[in-house]
Amino acid sequence: MRMQTPLGRVRGLGSARSGTRHWWHERLSSVATLLLFVWLIVSLLRLPRLDHEMLTLWLSGPLVAVPMLLLVAATFWHLKLGLQVVIEDYVHDDGNKLFWIAVLNFAALFGAGLAIFSVLSIAFGGAAGS
Repeated sequence: MRMQTPLGRVRGLGSARSGTRHWWHERLSSVATLLLFVWLIVSLLRLPRLDHEMLTLWLSGPLVAVPMLLLVAATFWHLKLGLQVVIEDYVHDDGNKLFWIAVLNFAALFGAGLAIFSVLSIAFGGAAGS
């Protein structure tokens, strides 16, 4: 499905031919993040208590750990896409733009990796932080 006008297709014009895809990925990641956050809030509200023991037990189940991992992935992906647009719009020097996008990519990967490790550590019964 193309989201481009017929005249734009004939001329081959567009924002480096990736603007529509980027916009579409932002929208999909925002919907996924919203739905997963609703799941998280509803799930937490259904727990009898919100102490460490209960949350650790809750997160150790596969039907909770997998959506939590999806939430982490969708959230960091959406964060990366949104901040990339801000950098592309407001950093005008190409060298600086490349530097800050690289920093953003590494920071998003690091944050997502840390969160995924934490969820997996709890899910598989390891002691986080030891």
